[in-house]
Amino acid sequence: MGYVDLKYRPSQDDLVCLYKVKPAHGYTVKDVADHVAGESSTGTWTDVATMETGVRKLGAKVFYVRDEWVKISYPGELFEPGNMPQILSSIAGNVFGMKSVASLRLQDIKWPRKLIKSFLGPRLGIEGIRKLTGVKKRPLIGTIVKPKVGLHASKHAQVAYDAWMGGVDIVKDDENLSNMGFNKFDDRIIKTLSMASKAETKTGEKKIYMPNVTAETDEMIRRTKFVKKHRGTHVMVDIMTVGWAGFQTLRITTEKLGLALHAHRAGHAAIDKGDNGISMAVLASIARIIGADQLHIGTVVGKMSGSREDEMMIKAKTADRDNKAFWNPGALDQDWFGTIPVFPVCSGGLHPGHVPALVHIFGNDIIIQAGGGVHGHPDGTTAGATALRQASEAVADGIELKDFAKNKAELKKAIDKWGIAHIWD
Repeated sequence: MGYVDLKYRPSQDDLVCLYKVKPAHGYTVKDVADHVAGESSTGTWTDVATMETGVRKLGAKVFYVRDEWVKISYPGELFEPGNMPQILSSIAGNVFGMKSVASLRLQDIKWPRKLIKSFLGPRLGIEGIRKLTGVKKRPLIGTIVKPKVGLHASKHAQVAYDAWMGGVDIVKDDENLSNMGFNKFDDRIIKTLSMASKAETKTGEKKIYMPNVTAETDEMIRRTKFVKKHRGTHVMVDIMTVGWAGFQTLRITTEKLGLALHAHRAGHAAIDKGDNGISMAVLASIARIIGADQLHIGTVVGKMSGSREDEMMIKAKTADRDNKAFWNPGALDQDWFGTIPVFPVCSGGLHPGHVPALVHIFGNDIIIQAGGGVHGHPDGTTAGATALRQASEAVADGIELKDFAKNKAELKKAIDKWGIAHIWD
């Protein structure tokens, strides 16, 4: 059974995948496309007697082959609504391991309405988080308690308080901090949320703490309920390491409890960096469909790798209401069918001098998180948080950072230490 039909046009119920293909020696791109379509739908390695007429209609269709790019359309009946593991086991499963493939990258997915609507999607997203914080104009700013691990619960809570008093909106756990011998989860939650409440009383501003609940699923749910019990508003989870099934389960729980869900992408580069694997744009679209309220997308200017073109595509999949007319050949249009935008999070090697570049690249609707760029300030955490807040307010008001810093000692010291990132068009 051949799966290549270049005259085929996908229906509105089809799921469409864009793959970047490098064939193994002795194969063509068209060969690989045919193998991928078969393996991910109805095919196997030989003719089988059980291939009935009805089954043939469910076969995927390769409808586009140009250079290294291949588009494959899948009938919607191949997928179980609301089951992300099953969907990905089909389109991103055995296909990567076939001998005809030297490298294969799932670059983008165009999701049909039925599948999108079978998941919860974000509960709050950009507009809901802004309403919760009361911050309407400037980017939200936050920090991660540093060092990543090693501080006991009381010290962790104090560092968080110092950052909130300096002016950040958000403090979150780092990706590898959970229930440690030196920092027990329950103790940390009680003490840090207490400090958040104290900071709110003193500043008159909403202060958010995002504890990392990543764990085995039952324990993850217990921790989430514990956060709710102690009047937390957010939880954070490492979506790549906890897995899509675990993420779906947590999303269902946060819906019931009325909590916001922050998605950390730790481990994504093991899947999306290089020519083989799944792009971060695809991972972002999955996180949006399942229901992250906030998602790490990269920075362009920070310490993590990622081109401006790639990061803008990830941001579009995260935060745009509809993705159309992409300049990138490695992208598909997407109607989100009312699924609300996720709040993009920029984090990784950032400091106050990066704020103008980040806003220039991504716009105001971002969360800027600086760990070392807050706690590494010459005058400590509170001054570092103040400098970050000053930078965000300057950019929101259209004032050059160097001019704003003339009368802001905290920002001036941050710029003296780290500089101001170059902005380019």
